[in-house]
Amino acid sequence: MLDQLLNIIKNNSQEAVVNNPAVPNQDNEAVQSTLLTSIVQGFQGEAAKGNIGGIMELLSGKQDVNQSPVVSGISQNAIGSLMDKFGISGSTAQSIVAAVLPVVLKTVISKMNNSGDSSMNANSVLGSLLAGSGAQTGGFDFSQVTSAMADGKLDMNDLKNIGGSLFNGNKGEARKDENEGGLGGLLGGLFGGK
Repeated sequence: MLDQLLNIIKNNSQEAVVNNPAVPNQDNEAVQSTLLTSIVQGFQGEAAKGNIGGIMELLSGKQDVNQSPVVSGISQNAIGSLMDKFGISGSTAQSIVAAVLPVVLKTVISKMNNSGDSSMNANSVLGSLLAGSGAQTGGFDFSQVTSAMADGKLDMNDLKNIGGSLFNGNKGEARKDENEGGLGGLLGGLFGGK
């Protein structure tokens, strides 16, 4: 999934990165990879803060990408990373991020919410963005979260309904292996865990 996201970034950054005289040609791919890293780290940071609802609202397509606090945070981190790593000016970094990030996220959201497009689904997108490449998601089915967001919000009733994949039957005890690291640990705070 992260390879698909990088391809979306590459396809939508020709003008802002490749044809940009402020970005040396030898840095084009590194700049595109930095944008990918900023997106992934931004979503992971929001999840670590417990803002799963904000992430889901954005990815459900119910929130304008340009108005999202999640996207604003990712943008600021991406701008800082581009300036630090490549020594480009703040205005250049800002113009790159403003030109690429919204288009990339809109493309991902559109693909994720299009039942006729199987290239990206809730499990692949959220699993990669929140757990990282190759991380264990503990069997958590992210499509449950997407369905829960159908009404435009993620509330405690929704969390209880999707909790079955994080909890062991009716015992109400979190499965130990999923609360230690991986996505289970990341989401544990929502259910009173770590």
